[in-house]
Amino acid sequence: MANRSNRIVVPQAREAMDRFKMESANEVGVNLKNGYNGELTSRQAGSIGGQMVKKMIEAYENSVK
Repeated sequence: MANRSNRIVVPQAREAMDRFKMESANEVGVNLKNGYNGELTSRQAGSIGGQMVKKMIEAYENSVK
């Protein structure tokens, strides 16, 4: 197995992160499935990650108000 740098520090958070990723993919119109998604284009994968970051920034901004 390859050394992966994107490990989740708190193992119990994996399920929540997976739900968050699926929700974000749905919001940007990308059909994401559980497990391997190697058929996604870089643009599709990037749009999911971008949506996740956008939502995290919004949550942070709302928490400091």
